[in-house]
Amino acid sequence: MSFLKALENRRSVYVLGRNTEVTDEKIVEILKEAVRQSPSSFNSQSARVVILLNDQVTTFWNELVATDLEATMVAQGVPADAIAATKEKLAMFGNSKGTALFFEDQDVVKGLQENFPLYAENFPIWSEQSTGIASVNAWTALSAELGLGANLQHYNPVIDASVEKAYGVPVSWKLRGQLNFGSIEVAPEAKDFMADEDRFKVFN
Repeated sequence: MSFLKALENRRSVYVLGRNTEVTDEKIVEILKEAVRQSPSSFNSQSARVVILLNDQVTTFWNELVATDLEATMVAQGVPADAIAATKEKLAMFGNSKGTALFFEDQDVVKGLQENFPLYAENFPIWSEQSTGIASVNAWTALSAELGLGANLQHYNPVIDASVEKAYGVPVSWKLRGQLNFGSIEVAPEAKDFMADEDRFKVFN
């Protein structure tokens, strides 16, 4: 498969399952290698990942995320029917084969700021770019290498404290995204693209 074809196949798939013969060990291997090979500013390697599989995924979405999100929504006066719909969506994510929690280590970012003060204000920005690269590389690798679908969620910072407590992550790890993956139970619809003339400028 060509690289561009792999990018084309990497789509947001929301209805995921566990109907795959791919072993847990192979999934972990692919995720580790995709993150390991992802570039970062000054080769800082600031990405950190917690990988949840099988029943751990169900617990994460149906209990940890659902509890924190419901409490936040109730406090904000969100209607009960909207809360129920949200919990239904979370339960759908809980059916996934796995969820990879992507973090950026802020101690690394602060160290770079101290060691390279000329670029200090840019390191948080470059850190965000790094986590985007790592998560999309992992997403594409799961699709191209294993035929799995995935979707990327962002329930941080609502769930940050609970994640830190549940999985014993250092306080310096800042949660940036949650990548769900698994067997494709419902294929995504065709994707529309904006006109090239509105997106690109070419000079030669």
